[in-house]
Amino acid sequence: MRSLTIFSLSIAIVPAFSQQIWDIWQTTWDRSKLFTSLAPSSPINFATPGPAASADIVVNDAVEYQPIAGFGASLTDSSALTLSNLKSKNSANYWSILGYSFSTSYAVDAAGLSYIRVPIGASDFSANLYSLDDVSGDISLSHFSINNIPSYVFSVLKDIQSINPAIKVHLVPWSPPGWMKDSGTMNGGSLQTQYIGVYANYLLKAVQGFQSQGFTAFAVGIQNEPQNSNPTYPTCTMSASVEGQVGTALRSLLNSNGLSSVQIIGYEHNWDDAGAYPVQLMNSYSTTFSGVAFHCYAGSVSDQAQFQSAWPSKSIFFTECSGTFGSDWWSDIKWYMDNIFTGSLNYGSQSGLMWNFALDGNGNPKLPGTNSCGGPGCRPLVTVNSDGSYSYNQEFYAMAQASKAIIPKDPGGPFGQRIGVSVQGSLSWALIVGAYVVRRVNPTDWLQYSIVVLNWDDSASTTWNPQPVTATIEFRGMQATYTFPVGVTTLWWFAPATSNGPIASDAKNTTSSESPIKVHTSSTSAQPSQNRNATAFKFNATHSVL
Repeated sequence: MRSLTIFSLSIAIVPAFSQQIWDIWQTTWDRSKLFTSLAPSSPINFATPGPAASADIVVNDAVEYQPIAGFGASLTDSSALTLSNLKSKNSANYWSILGYSFSTSYAVDAAGLSYIRVPIGASDFSANLYSLDDVSGDISLSHFSINNIPSYVFSVLKDIQSINPAIKVHLVPWSPPGWMKDSGTMNGGSLQTQYIGVYANYLLKAVQGFQSQGFTAFAVGIQNEPQNSNPTYPTCTMSASVEGQVGTALRSLLNSNGLSSVQIIGYEHNWDDAGAYPVQLMNSYSTTFSGVAFHCYAGSVSDQAQFQSAWPSKSIFFTECSGTFGSDWWSDIKWYMDNIFTGSLNYGSQSGLMWNFALDGNGNPKLPGTNSCGGPGCRPLVTVNSDGSYSYNQEFYAMAQASKAIIPKDPGGPFGQRIGVSVQGSLSWALIVGAYVVRRVNPTDWLQYSIVVLNWDDSASTTWNPQPVTATIEFRGMQATYTFPVGVTTLWWFAPATSNGPIASDAKNTTSSESPIKVHTSSTSAQPSQNRNATAFKFNATHSVL
């Protein structure tokens, strides 16, 4: 609260400075700072502009884009089991992880993660194959049971909810029950069309089942990665037409059962097909779906623009990416910021999620027999060791820097919304920037304006030579100066709402007169890659980001 107290005094005592930066969080390339609050002893003032620096960050709050739903990961069965076992072994460490990860209390040393994706039934990170109704031919779903999901999933989710009551829960199946598919198993195959209506009812019951456990779904998906069929773990291919028919039936069922607020999210697969499958889905079923979600394993983040251009009114979410153990820490941070935690948002996404929230140091436990996440194993946000110790991975630190910028200033207040920003000058290439406004519960309170800045001027492609970048920050005709070390910096200031209001622009589209910040493709760190052939590992561990 110190920042607000001093900030209020500054209005009366130092009227020449209209805004001040007191709050700075930082993660540096050498790990000397890891999501560290710098707590400066004196503020950085916005003052009458002088010459612009060679990197000049121009924040334009008159241009507004999409609201940000939040950041997080998937609470798979394996993640929940890992955390549940930790709770039994070392309760203090368990609560420390949850608090540091999910608390959105303002000015608290915590990331404020606020979006959790939960599988409906088994995934490649489950102890065994199961759906919520494994009785073959049970078209009435009389044997459906939400309790087929392990109890520790709900237990951990309730503990997360106790820390962050605003947590958003996104439900999605990795496969329908095996008896609904042409393969007769959850592993691989396709949904038989005669079960479209039954499957929609199955998904309704899943949403209702989570509600009975105390979790109203923020969103539900029809099928995780509908273009993937793998015989070693739950998967299901599903055409856009079939997914649309299931979604249409589900939309009607949700609406008639008091669940009209639950969003239906389509596609949930890779960037590379952004201009085809999800566009086809919206072309025929736009009234059913709130939007679509993307994964990182093929294509590039700029592919999201293809969907944006075709359907600017629809929401975009980014819901899955994973690295593997043993990759370069700083290269990963750069790639994640450039492509997901700033990059995906700058192409319209409302969320930035990774895959497993918690696993052990080998990326286990996994479904027995799966070829998913081969090699050194998929890396979670948090590694939990058998002795009860734990460590946060690069995914966590990159995500935390982004999340801190958009969490509510007030209890129960709104999350951030992306606003216009550009970087100018000869060193503009050195900084990747996202900018956000966080509104207030009391309309007379000053708004929070945040920027998340990646300085990747490390000359990594030639000779290693990390260079801090001194930048000017332009805002409403005033200017501040800050030197950004190589790493990720999140900072914010407060200012009154403008009397004229923002420029009306599509909240989900970056194609306006204000150019979105450029998203680069780094030659020094490759994106995760995924080969969806049935015999392939889920992730190609040879890529540097993994």
